[in-house]
Amino acid sequence: MDAILERAHQLKQDLIDFVMDAEGDIAQALESYAAIQARRGSGDNVQRDMIIDGFITEGKVGDKAPLDIFLQDNELPQADIDLLRKWRRSFIGLFTISEIFPDGFELTNWLTEKRYIVKPDNPRMLQDLSRCKVGEILLSRISPVTDTYWSFSGPCTVMGKLGKPKLAVAIGNFKDNHRNHLYSDAPDLLEEAWLSVEKYHSLFVDFFGSDEVTMPGYQLNKKMTEFQEILTQKQLEQAGVDTSKSLTEMAQSAGVDEEEIKAAATELGADSDVVSKLFDAKSTTGKMVAPKVELPAELKKAEQVTAISDPRWGQMLLPTYAKMKSILTADDWQSIEGAEKLVRFYLEDKTINALIWRRLAKEYPAQLEKVLQAILQRPEFKLERDLDSLIESNHKLLEPELPEIASVPLHLHNLFQEAMTEVNKSKPKGKNQKPVAKKGFSM
Repeated sequence: MDAILERAHQLKQDLIDFVMDAEGDIAQALESYAAIQARRGSGDNVQRDMIIDGFITEGKVGDKAPLDIFLQDNELPQADIDLLRKWRRSFIGLFTISEIFPDGFELTNWLTEKRYIVKPDNPRMLQDLSRCKVGEILLSRISPVTDTYWSFSGPCTVMGKLGKPKLAVAIGNFKDNHRNHLYSDAPDLLEEAWLSVEKYHSLFVDFFGSDEVTMPGYQLNKKMTEFQEILTQKQLEQAGVDTSKSLTEMAQSAGVDEEEIKAAATELGADSDVVSKLFDAKSTTGKMVAPKVELPAELKKAEQVTAISDPRWGQMLLPTYAKMKSILTADDWQSIEGAEKLVRFYLEDKTINALIWRRLAKEYPAQLEKVLQAILQRPEFKLERDLDSLIESNHKLLEPELPEIASVPLHLHNLFQEAMTEVNKSKPKGKNQKPVAKKGFSM
């Protein structure tokens, strides 16, 4: 094993000891970081070790990462300093084993399709991973060691060889649990994803006339379906597709036989009757058809649902936002049934993010401050001074992560579609067959 790898292993142990033995600000920062991360995962020892490993480079103590504090507090040779600074580029990925070497692997990051030479930094991990085979999936954080190879940082979960449906689920879970690492090693993809959120927001405002709308669930579901059709139309136009043509006309222009397209579509899992109707349909029904988009059943049945769009936080669908506003506009908020319970839900539930609290604070500053003073039993609570710390104390992020509505790279979208096709083909057809949940993907 390379001497630099052995040194990397020792430095990592020193860093972990430094963090775990620390008191004061570092200990408090680790506790806050761990609380937020723990809400996303399984809570087992592997997750705990990954949290500690992530805190070293991602956590903040004031405006500094623990790794930078470690560098300040320890006199180290320049080679060690250079190595530690490289670790700022560490990231968690879902990798497939592309090739196996005596001392490591070539891994491909499933999220970005980028490849890395990765070596275990200690004999025990090398032995543990020796049974791995090409094509198996690994979940791990990796850190750069030299300009040519990386090392495993912290635990490595071997997930085995996964078919497309299970791989799609694994990527969905990764998206839920490690959202800030979706495109860590591909700034161009990350930028495109964030831009897609901004475009979605702009189209939302154009369509609804506001960044916030409230209506009965069934009505919002219909409006969201109409909105999705506009989004699809825009995507097709950007791709250079002439959406004024029917599928029949497009097939004729391309010199492709209609039966060939029907056969190909059916092979990909499409219903042959539906494909035939698309070709046979006249007028507007013969054009490209956007996929049907529905709200979850509980929201479709809700008396009122509020849809909020933001260029950074994305889209939120809240069945209780109208009631929350009624609490903050009432002469006597305590007379409203369930008022305190709802406010506490907004504080504690992870789906109610910082944006929602900031919107309420901006619109109803005086009322919200009085309500929180009463419920928290903190008469000294000041909204302008204390809101962010209150949000953080309830394990919520102050800055957004990439929202669900962000577009995903084409190879991930294709994987998900292929996975859905395989699952649907394997299920027996029947009236009571339930649709497969599209977890972890959004376009």
